[in-house]
Amino acid sequence: MDNAATVQGIYEAFGRGDIPAILERLSDDVAWDAWPEETSGQRAGIPWLLARRGHDQVGEFFQTLGALEFHRFEPHTIIADGDRVVALIATDVAVRETGRRFSDDELHLWVFDDGGRVSEFRHYVDTGKHVEAAVAAAAPTG
Repeated sequence: MDNAATVQGIYEAFGRGDIPAILERLSDDVAWDAWPEETSGQRAGIPWLLARRGHDQVGEFFQTLGALEFHRFEPHTIIADGDRVVALIATDVAVRETGRRFSDDELHLWVFDDGGRVSEFRHYVDTGKHVEAAVAAAAPTG
């Protein structure tokens, strides 16, 4: 299976809620949203944007997605070049706790090791939208 097909399979597994199938395609020490410097979403403590490492922590990432209600999650373009795959994702989600809903165009970067497993994953999102939606309940109202 080539890397683009692996990423497509990961999104199909996500659509089925088959997290074990996703974890099988990741290296044991996969770096998940591990940026050279913390993002604004990470500084704000947004659970689904935090840096993680390894299967257990990535499994926790998928658990944090329970805080979101997905109205749309559509991977519509997948571009592969060697050990890197970029996916363009149209999203429309609501944060359950706050009721705040937003749409975003995300990029996902998947990096593969020599064994064909994902060694690194990063979300490229409008972190401001995520932070605003997640902390809306904490903000004072008029």
